[in-house]
Amino acid sequence: MTRDFQAPGRSLVYATGCMVATSHPLASLTAIEILRAGGTAADAAVAAMAAACIGEPHMTGIGGDCFCLVARPGRPIWGYNGSGRTGGAMHAEALIEQGLTGIAIDSVHAVTVPGAIEAWDAILKAHGRFGFDRVLAPAIAAAEAGVPVQPRVALDWALAVQKLRKHSATAKHLLREGEAPRAGDVVRFPALAATLRTIAKGGARAFYEGEIADDIVASLSSQGGVLTAADFAAHRGEEAGPISTDYRGLEVVELPPNGQGLAALVLLNILERFEMGALAASGADRLHILIEAARLAYGMRNTNIADPAFMSEQVQALLDRGFAARLAGMIDPTKRSQFPTAIRPMGSTVLVCVVDRDRNAVAMINSLFSAFGSGIATEKTGILLHHRGSGFNLTPGHPNCIGPSKRPLHTIIPAMTRRDGRVDMTFGVMGGAYQAMGHAHLISNIVDHGMDLQTAIDWPRVFFEGEQVQAETGIDSHVIEALRARGHDVARRSMPHGGGQAIRIDWEHGVLIGASDPRKDGIALGY
Repeated sequence: MTRDFQAPGRSLVYATGCMVATSHPLASLTAIEILRAGGTAADAAVAAMAAACIGEPHMTGIGGDCFCLVARPGRPIWGYNGSGRTGGAMHAEALIEQGLTGIAIDSVHAVTVPGAIEAWDAILKAHGRFGFDRVLAPAIAAAEAGVPVQPRVALDWALAVQKLRKHSATAKHLLREGEAPRAGDVVRFPALAATLRTIAKGGARAFYEGEIADDIVASLSSQGGVLTAADFAAHRGEEAGPISTDYRGLEVVELPPNGQGLAALVLLNILERFEMGALAASGADRLHILIEAARLAYGMRNTNIADPAFMSEQVQALLDRGFAARLAGMIDPTKRSQFPTAIRPMGSTVLVCVVDRDRNAVAMINSLFSAFGSGIATEKTGILLHHRGSGFNLTPGHPNCIGPSKRPLHTIIPAMTRRDGRVDMTFGVMGGAYQAMGHAHLISNIVDHGMDLQTAIDWPRVFFEGEQVQAETGIDSHVIEALRARGHDVARRSMPHGGGQAIRIDWEHGVLIGASDPRKDGIALGY
């Protein structure tokens, strides 16, 4: 598929040595510098993510969680779950007694132990050549010297001003006289730079034991939080064996729960029951099937996915083709059907894709959840904290009900594809709950409609908020009317659905092909 060079758009990026794709120029350049210095894909991914914490502070940070997939030629795909847990003193009954029916995103109870730093450390030790002192150096330098605010970052920042004003420490670190910086303004994060220096010198345990952890615990305790120093000291992520499904000959690989990668695979299993390639790529027929299949897959997600220690259904049972066939049979191609209530999407995330000279491939994702996370920042260390605990519910007996030392349903999901036993693509789609549908949409664009990576990423998207379908501006008006005629409540979306990056490995020709989503400020770079 050849791009129209008279129309706005991006070209694919080709290289033979190394390739990176991120959502911020600083992150991409940082990864390239690490690779040129002899670092591995893992080194470059961690360095890029740390830089993104400075360039996209609303999307990601060391106060969030991290998931990662690493593929090395001739070895099984390695996965890591770097999500944190609730405090040991967290009990649903106590929150219910307070009259709560859910965990709000700005609640102190939504903050779980941030797992990012421990995950970065595990990734480097398993697959890197460098330590924190080397890979954190570019982020520290950027935080001290300052970085210019990119256009999409400025837009998101301005929309979050009221959230950032609620807490004095947050306003101190992230606002200028109570206002958001504008595009092109140079912002500095001296407190965060000092924190990163402490981690670079003392390693991951310097985050979970000592002054940094004490500052986080004190900040949360002052607002009624129950996380303790012992909860931080006890934190460990874990290696996680990937799960996969075959979509028309292409194996799609995801991490297992508590992430929602399982929902992406179930969605693909449903779509495989339909002749998606015979439908117009942006036509109402295809979008209707995609929406209905996603509603079913997300219904499965909300019912079943949780901390795996608490799930009642086995992953393989949910991946069973017979289960997908039953779900597909519930879809009426001509009209909207009544399914379980759809979830409300939200989320702010950063994804990094890297392939190095040895064809080691990394898909790494790190997040604060929604823009600027919980809105709670620490006074001394300048750490903005996520709100992953808002992914829990307060339904006693439900596998995802909040409880002590428990991990919530998670939205961030790195992914890869494999063909003939070799990984041939590392990819991901940002955007909170949208990510599972975004993965399926991207794979269908490539497999069913023959799109190249950049076109597949750029293609207009739809998703649902509650019971309403929200369409990006690229969806034609006549298509929206056709969806409405099928019973969908459709509205134009003011903001795009997420972002995305991908790198494909062309093993036959020895070429790497990169793409980055124009919905963000990022870029794919290679050499």
